[in-house]
Parts: sequence; C-alpha cells; structure tokens
Amino acid sequence: MDYSDFKVKQAGDIVQSFMDISKVLTKLTSQNAESLGLTLLQMGILNLISASPEITLKEITDKLNISKSTVSVNVDNLVNLELIDRKVIEEDRREIHLTSTPKGKALSKKSSENALSYRAMIFALDKIPKEDIDVLMRIHKELLNQFQSYLLNYVIGENI
Repeated sequence: MDYSDFKVKQAGDIVQSFMDISKVLTKLTSQNAESLGLTLLQMGILNLISASPEITLKEITDKLNISKSTVSVNVDNLVNLELIDRKVIEEDRREIHLTSTPKGKALSKKSSENALSYRAMIFALDKIPKEDIDVLMRIHKELLNQFQSYLLNYVIGENI
C-alpha cells in the first residue's frame, strides 16, 4: 500500500479517528463497569441477560461475537457474584437459560443510570447542530453498508 497516496492517507486518518473515539468510549464504559465491581465484559453480559431473560449461552456468544469459553468463564463469575442464575431446560438438558437475580437486575439498572459513555455522547452532541448529527448518522450507516458489502464480496468471497 502506498502511504503517500492521498486516498490511503485519508483512509488511515478516518480509521484512526474511529479508533480514537472507540478508545474514549471504551474507557468511559470500563470506568462505569469498574465502579460497579465488574469488568467491561461482565457488565455487557449482565446487561444483555437483564434485557433478555432466559437467554442462552449460545445466544450471548452470537450477540457479543466472542468465544463460548470466554462467555462461560464470565458467566461463572457472575453466578458466583449472585448476579445471574442458570436454569437447565428439562426438554434439552444441554441447554441452559440465564436470568438476572434481583441483585443483578439492580446492578444492571445502576450501570444504565451511570452510563458515562452515553453522558459524554449527549454532552458532545448537545454542541453539534441537529443537521450535522443527522448527516453523521447517515454517513455511519452508509459506511457500515459499504464495509459489509466489502466483506461479503472480497473477504468472505475469497474463502468460499
């Protein structure tokens, strides 16, 4: 790749911009999780379970796009913290539904109320005209569509 090419430099600048924003939002979200005594991933799993009672381990791995073993370890920790319960399904003993305990629901609610990344985003967006926010959202959706098209046509297609 020719890094002196304008398009390559522009692409690099935009990728770096997304990474910088993502880093700040991840830091804020991690601080929220840590203030509740959880890791970022534990908080994500707890919030997902609280929002989707009786979700399965497989559904969590699919939604969060992480390995089953990683989810299992974090679920074990959340069970030990008495934040979630496992319920084996009688019809299929291999399937386990996960639900939040009252303590888990309260902590999940608190994490939503403390959502530092949302507060920071609201703070920033309050200083940007609505029309610019609409354009930003339209561009983000278009970029996502183009990335998905690229993946489908060039990356996944090469593996077929």
